[in-house]
Amino acid sequence: MAPMTQPAPTGFPVTTALALQGMTVERDLGVAFGLVVRSMGAVKSIGAGFKALRQGEVTQYTELLEDSRRHAIDRMIENARLLGANAVVAMRFDSSEIGQQLTEIVAYGTAVVARPVG
Repeated sequence: MAPMTQPAPTGFPVTTALALQGMTVERDLGVAFGLVVRSMGAVKSIGAGFKALRQGEVTQYTELLEDSRRHAIDRMIENARLLGANAVVAMRFDSSEIGQQLTEIVAYGTAVVARPVG
């Protein structure tokens, strides 16, 4: 699987690769992370539960997780900026459940100071 590299809406490079193409990492500032804990809510959970019985994609959960991942990335970028970084390399996601109603999503990676090659 190829590494994912994408500039965030704010122009802050984030990649799953260990390096940024066309850039040189000058300093490693350590781990940056963004954490989100979400609940679907009782009403949506009931609707999603019925949909799960019919098989196929449960769009309520898909939308919740996509939104949560974006939110976790935004928080990770803010954490990296606080560390003095202008990019994040080796970004990953992790998730777990807290009880039966809560999902934790964390985006983490290495905050770096990078400059264009040349």
